[in-house]
Parts: sequence; C-alpha cells; structure tokens
Amino acid sequence: MKVLVIGSGGRCHAIVEALSRSPKAPKIYAAPGNAGISQLAECVAIKDTDVKALLAFAKEQSIDLTVVGPEAALAVGVVDAFREAGLKIFGPTKAATEIESSKDFAKRLMKKYDVPTADYATFSDFDEALAYVRKGSLPTVLKYDGLAAGKGVVIATTMEEAEATLRDMLLDTKFGQGRVVIEEFLTGEEFSLMCFVAGDKISPMPVAQDHKRAYDNDEGPNTGGMGAYTELPFITEEDHAYAMSHIMQRVADAMVAEGTPFTGVLYGGLMKTPQGIKVIEFNARFGDPETEVVLPRLKSDAVDVFMAVANNEAPKTEWSSEATLGIVLASKGYPGSYDKGFAIRGTECVDSKVYHMGTAMRGDELVTAGGRVMIVVASAPTLKEAQSKARADIEKIECENLFHRTDIGNKAFR
Repeated sequence: MKVLVIGSGGRCHAIVEALSRSPKAPKIYAAPGNAGISQLAECVAIKDTDVKALLAFAKEQSIDLTVVGPEAALAVGVVDAFREAGLKIFGPTKAATEIESSKDFAKRLMKKYDVPTADYATFSDFDEALAYVRKGSLPTVLKYDGLAAGKGVVIATTMEEAEATLRDMLLDTKFGQGRVVIEEFLTGEEFSLMCFVAGDKISPMPVAQDHKRAYDNDEGPNTGGMGAYTELPFITEEDHAYAMSHIMQRVADAMVAEGTPFTGVLYGGLMKTPQGIKVIEFNARFGDPETEVVLPRLKSDAVDVFMAVANNEAPKTEWSSEATLGIVLASKGYPGSYDKGFAIRGTECVDSKVYHMGTAMRGDELVTAGGRVMIVVASAPTLKEAQSKARADIEKIECENLFHRTDIGNKAFR
C-alpha cells in the first residue's frame, strides 16, 4: 500500500502520523513534507501546487491513495487532475473548493439554502465598500474574497482601521486582485466542526476550538492559529445536533444540488451566538491547528477512512474519549516578519506528540524555518490534565527565538 500526502505543515504531519498508525503499514510519501514528517515518510521535493509533477510522481510510484492537506493545492485543481487520470485521491474538486476559495460563493450558497450566518454584502469598488462601512456599525468584519493563508480576515474596530484594510484589499491588492465581503460582527464562542464528507454522506469529527490571536487573553494580531483543544464543555449535544442538521448536512446537500458534490473534509468555523449557532466560514480541508488535536483521537484505520471518502462512501469512524490540547511554538515576530534558522533542542525529551509546522534540518541540527514552527499535543482523560502535560512538555524545548501562548484551553474552565 502506497500513500502520498500533499503538503508540508503541522496538519500534514498529523495526517502522516495517523496514516502511519494503520495496521496496513503503508509506505508513505510526502510532497514536499518537512523535517518532522521525514521521520515517518519519504519526502519528495515537489511543490504542493505543482499538479503536473505530483501526478507524474503518483503514476511513476503506483500510488494507491493520495491525501491533500493544503487549500492551495485544492484550489489549483489537483483532485480534478488525479481523478481524470483514474487515481484515488482524498479531497474536493476545484469547483467544490470554492466554498473556501471564495467567501462570496459560500455566503450566496448559505443564503440560498437557509444556512444560518452573519448578514453581509460583497464589493469590488473601494468607494462603495467604504460608504457601506460608514453607514453601518463597528466593529465590522472584512474578508478578502479569496485564499489568503488564514490572514485575509480583519475585525475592524475603528473607521481608520476599516479604511486601511479596504485599501489593502481593494486598492493595494495586498492579497491579489479580488473583492471584499463585509459582514456583521457576531459575538459568542467560536468552535470548529470538521466532517468527513462524501456527497450527501457526512461523518463528524470531535469538535475543537482554535486560538487565533497571537498573545494571551486573545490579544494581538490574528494568526494561522496558536493552539487548539478538544472536549468543549460549552457545546451541548443539542448544539452539536443543530450544527450537524442545519449547517453541515444542509451544506453537503446544497453542494450536491448545485452540481458540485463535496468529497473530503468540510470544515465549519462556527459560533455559538445568543441567537443560536451561525457560520463564520467554511474551509474545504482539514483545519490547522485543529487537525493536530483531532486526528490523535482517531481510533479507526486512517487508510480505510480516507479511502472510503475517496470512493465516495461514508467512512466508519471511532474516536478516543480522551481530551487533547496543543500549544503552538512560533517564531518571535510572527505573524509579522521574523528570522529563521534558530536551533531547536529538546524535542526528543517531550512525552507528548510534536508535530512540525515550519522546521528544517541544517546538517544534523533542527532549526526554525517558518512563522509557526511546531505544536506540542498532549492527550489525557481530562482537559485539565492534557493542558498540564502540554505546558510541562513545552518547557523541555529550547530555542531562543520562539514564543507561545500560556492560556490555551482556559476558556473551557470558565
């Protein structure tokens, strides 16, 4: 059994690690992979968006199953190309990926199929967008209508910030040429509900909560995620049932009805507001860092789960009852500019799982090579124990240029 995982970050390390636990003992390749992934898989130097090279490699190696990690690979149509070549691949088509790659597409779909979400308007003209914001109330949510590596959303609390953000997105094309979706600001607790989806068949994963702000107490700029945990006491069984029926199932059915059936992981970024659960955003793939705390709880054979979805079948999933909590170690300066190449020591002393996000090898030395560098993920019977274990293990890792949040999971103890 040969499996190819496309991608290089912590999410892909967690996918590779889950696959490596399979009783089938598959031979795993990762393109391009990273220093941590290389301990479990053979890394090949192919960019995750180089569809032609990825396809050629899969054919040459007779790959049985390919699993796509990052959104960029999905958005360039890697799934379409593999399917056309008759190869098994886990992930949505380019058309189905639009639920993530276009915020406007997702909002129009939700409005058409009565999926609860924030009120919105879409603009491509700077003056019209600014006039709309000035007529509304603050804070307001500004979203770039396209892929922006987790950094295309700004919650503007002042008119000056709103104007500067609109200028970035519409005039200075900071993220490329595109439009802006302006949404009403919702309040409540955010949570992530990821589901394996095969057309109209959906199978939920444990709910998780991500921590987006760079610093403790949710202060500082938005990041790609500074930590996550599972077992959320504020999400009741009723909340979960509502989210599954009124949001996740409804969207899976809507994609089928629109002629773009979804296969892979549909990620619901949801919020429990005083008016009920509403959608903040959808992603067309595993979330990061949620994947790193969710997949360690998968007791089923990951090869079977991914293959079932690739075959458009409902996967059989069994999950551990343990709580998991992960703390991200990031380069000082992230999410702004930061330096790379700092030595990392002590990871071999850690009892928890360590997933590499942005690392590299310099000779025999592990060094930093990205903004988010690694995530330490602890499992335990209770969330409090998992938090204590993760905190203790973080202290064993030595690097002069890393920082982390110390309050990951605290919202569960209020």
